[in-house]
Amino acid sequence: KEQSDRDIGLPDGTDDAKYLDLLQRQLADLMELVNPDFIFYQCGVDVLATDKLGKLGLSLQGCRTRDQLVFDHAREHAAPVVAVMGGGYSTQIRQIVEAHANTYRLAAATYF
Repeated sequence: KEQSDRDIGLPDGTDDAKYLDLLQRQLADLMELVNPDFIFYQCGVDVLATDKLGKLGLSLQGCRTRDQLVFDHAREHAAPVVAVMGGGYSTQIRQIVEAHANTYRLAAATYF
């Protein structure tokens, strides 16, 4: 795995509350530190608890809230977002599709 400027290890099965709290704090810190011209957002859904390859434990709502946090921080800092899908290895195909669709619904609601 490639190393980035900020890697944060999470325990297997990390749930919505822990993940979203950490994400909120990290986004706030990063936006102030970096003040990005744009954000490349890899919005994978392998964070879902039903994903057979991912190791986190987010619910569909937790995944949706994650996306909203990213879009809200980006908009607050006037940073355009390039959002690309990734992940999605759940046996529940409907949940994968819904999670990806939620990302783009939220983007449309946030920016249009």
